[in-house]
Amino acid sequence: MQKLRNEVENREEGCYNPNKIIRDCGAFCMLFLMLAVISSASMTLVLKWFRDQKGNRYGIILGNYLTCVAVAFLFLPERGQVIHGSQLTLLLGVIGGVLFIAALVSMQKSVQLSGAAMTAAFSKLGLIVSLLVSILWFHERPRLAQLFGLILVLTALYLLHSTPGARKRTGTAGSAFFLLLLTMTANGGGGAMSKIFEELGRGEESVLYFFWVFSTAAVLAAVLAILEYRRTGKRIVPKELAAGALVGVPNYFSSFLLLRSLQKLPSILVFPMFSTGTILLVLIVSALLFRERLTRRQLIGIALILAALVLLNLS
Repeated sequence: MQKLRNEVENREEGCYNPNKIIRDCGAFCMLFLMLAVISSASMTLVLKWFRDQKGNRYGIILGNYLTCVAVAFLFLPERGQVIHGSQLTLLLGVIGGVLFIAALVSMQKSVQLSGAAMTAAFSKLGLIVSLLVSILWFHERPRLAQLFGLILVLTALYLLHSTPGARKRTGTAGSAFFLLLLTMTANGGGGAMSKIFEELGRGEESVLYFFWVFSTAAVLAAVLAILEYRRTGKRIVPKELAAGALVGVPNYFSSFLLLRSLQKLPSILVFPMFSTGTILLVLIVSALLFRERLTRRQLIGIALILAALVLLNLS
């Protein structure tokens, strides 16, 4: 009987079987995902704490990416990987780094035209891009309950970040809407690159992948900082560079732990939980630490998140 049971499980090895995924992964993959959420929220809260910048606006970003590069280098299993790593890892890492910076620049410009609320909303809606890559390219098959959960997630994201004033501003300019779509695509594309590397890349080069991601982003951020200095004369302030270092540690582990989660858990579960979990944690900590009151719209969004998480976890 045991032999027959083993044969059945072997036949299911290449199939999408949620029960088997959870059984094999155990609590560790969910722990990785929870830690990724905590790391991402920590990064957001540090940026919120240092939101009033006096120097070069790319100082925190540069400090962030330089710290990520240093952490990735320290965690490389072999230093020689930097030279002898595969070309595919390098290519995917460079693309990921470009998408990180593209998301940053488009968000900065979009805030000026559409406001912070709508920009943040479209940034988080980038999970649609990540999920489409997983469903269309890698043929993940979400269940009906999970699709309803995804709809609730998108509704919750809209409620948590939208305001009537922001919607009015965005309806008058085609360029503003284009920047919002660019923000969504770049943010979602950056997340999708983790899924692409997980499927196509070498597992032993996961740290090297992030080394190239953050190295590319650091170089581009340095270029932007130089251009900003030439345009405005503002130098990078050491305090903001140090703040970027504080952001860099959780930023690296957020990306790395998200990749570890994708190695066992389906994308239809990982991306919505990562995005909504980060928002939920930031809202709660902001309410407690920064005394920010939650609106009725945000409370409804939080309730939808809780319902969506139940649906997304149904096997």
